[in-house]
Amino acid sequence: MEEKREEREKGVFMPNGLIEGTPVFVKELIAGGVAGGFAKTVVAPLERVKILFQTRRAEFHSLGLSGSFSKIMKTEGVLGFYRGNGASVARIVPYAALHYMAYEEYRRWVISGFPGVGRGPVLDLLAGSFAGGTAVLFTYPLDLVRTKLAYQVVEPSKLNIKSRASKDVVYKGIRDCFSNIYKDAGLRGLYRGVAPSLYGIFPYAGLKFYFYEEMKRHVPQNHKNDITVKLVCGSIAGLLGQTFTYPLDVVRRQMQVQRLVISDHNIAKRGTIETLVMIFQTQGWKQLFSGLSINYLKVVPSVAIGFTVYDVMKAYLRVPSRDEAAVAKVVDIRENSHPSSIPSSSSPSLSRTQQ
Repeated sequence: MEEKREEREKGVFMPNGLIEGTPVFVKELIAGGVAGGFAKTVVAPLERVKILFQTRRAEFHSLGLSGSFSKIMKTEGVLGFYRGNGASVARIVPYAALHYMAYEEYRRWVISGFPGVGRGPVLDLLAGSFAGGTAVLFTYPLDLVRTKLAYQVVEPSKLNIKSRASKDVVYKGIRDCFSNIYKDAGLRGLYRGVAPSLYGIFPYAGLKFYFYEEMKRHVPQNHKNDITVKLVCGSIAGLLGQTFTYPLDVVRRQMQVQRLVISDHNIAKRGTIETLVMIFQTQGWKQLFSGLSINYLKVVPSVAIGFTVYDVMKAYLRVPSRDEAAVAKVVDIRENSHPSSIPSSSSPSLSRTQQ
């Protein structure tokens, strides 16, 4: 009775036939996109304040976390906490979809291509790292636009001003931001700051999957589907991964907004290492960890919710376990490459050919 009830509930949102007929990689894309969009929206207010801490140092550092929330509320209202979130969600849905799906695919490719390779944490580290890099390359321009929009601190009354006379009003929305960046610096401008993003995402994404999967391996079998356990594992994984790579996130944010705060374009064209050194020399080493406490508050629910929703969505979409899918792929490859090893009495023509 319980199983039938669960089947009926699943059928309400997506017909059983459609679920079964959907390719595994598409299911993983859907699960990853839903997980990413849901988690990002939950932590959007903390993400906005974190970006302001990273890029508007003098203006917001003295206010602190509660003061920054109050300032945004007074000047921009509740919607101010979600400034740039449209671009953020537009980026995170394809980013998370690609990230999770690519992780699963890279993991399968390694297992099927190198059957002797172990399926331990090192595999998760490598697959997660390359998946993160793949997702960043495809979605980085949306992250750049999200940062530029979140960087702006504008009172609601000024948002309707069509003139560019006010230096505070730089971009009117996602399309306007894309258009102006492209006109100003071309395609290269849309990838401003991508280098530190890649430097940061490779270790972060790899460590995130590494810690999450490693912790889950030590969970008793009867608790593996417990949502609370998944939330805890995801929280710790995000926390540890982010701590090691946070300075590169600060460098990336400052590179993304340099053209808004520096009139000298030669200075604004600093590379990753130059920007890192500049921050250290002019703003101090503490600036490299500016907003980290807020990031901890954001990462704990974000990564935890992301991993949990992803696992729940995979269960709903009936995605086979990683090992089951990998084994099936290996068997399929071996069968296709060695057809003679599969005798068939029902196909006499095949038997005569082989003889």
